[in-house]
Amino acid sequence: MSPTGTYAPPATPTRRLIDEIAPAGNRHVTRGPWMESRTRLGRAVQSSLDRGQMPPSHAEDHGGGTSLRDVILGGQDGLVNMLGIALGVVSAGGSTHILIATGLAASVTESISMGAVAYTSFGSVRDFYLAQRRREEEEIESAPDVERREIRDIYAAKGFEGQLLEDVVSTITAKRDTWVDTMMDEELHLQPVEQRSLLESAAVVTVATIIGHLIPLAPFTVLSQTPAIVVAIALSAIALFGVGVYSAKTLVGDWRKSGAQMLVIGLGAAAIGFLIGTLFHTAGG
Repeated sequence: MSPTGTYAPPATPTRRLIDEIAPAGNRHVTRGPWMESRTRLGRAVQSSLDRGQMPPSHAEDHGGGTSLRDVILGGQDGLVNMLGIALGVVSAGGSTHILIATGLAASVTESISMGAVAYTSFGSVRDFYLAQRRREEEEIESAPDVERREIRDIYAAKGFEGQLLEDVVSTITAKRDTWVDTMMDEELHLQPVEQRSLLESAAVVTVATIIGHLIPLAPFTVLSQTPAIVVAIALSAIALFGVGVYSAKTLVGDWRKSGAQMLVIGLGAAAIGFLIGTLFHTAGG
């Protein structure tokens, strides 16, 4: 957010281009014909952005989609896993002590596992980005004319033409890093993944998984089995529906549909645990 409270988009290669070719209003520069041309170019690029001609990867992120995804991934997995265990143990005739011990063990192992999965999956995304970036660097080194033509095609598709288009191409290809950044962003729509992002994602998924486990497990620590299972199902249903609603409200979609989908998928998966427990109880009885 800017100091005035309006949304301030990230510094994309295209916006960095504006900074290079259109001096800020508070800079004292001599405004000759060349500077006027550069300023018009900057305004043209800004106009292109204002018309929405930006890659999908730079759409405004309402509410932090990555963190929300991690919360949903860990929370839903933990909740459904624990509810399935609870239903399975109860339907199989297991004691509350066994259920709690099993639930706590599952909470620890599952949260560590999910955190590790989040870390390695993000690491794979980062490795893919770095591999693609190296490929772009090699292509610029070995075939600069071809890569320069690709830059020209990208901005021609945005509506630039003539000398204006050539100025854009020249400005971008004058700096190797800017050139590579633009190819990664505009052509491949790939964004870098920082080491901090890997650790944050793993931490969020781990904590969310633990919390997800505790929601259906908590009632068994204070209630007997029958009322505890009812409360566990109710709390889980509310949590699943709430996460679906929040997801739709924060990102996009119909909150009723999103909440219902999350509820049906979560309880449906947990019901499998109940069926398995019932089968074991029947076979053992």
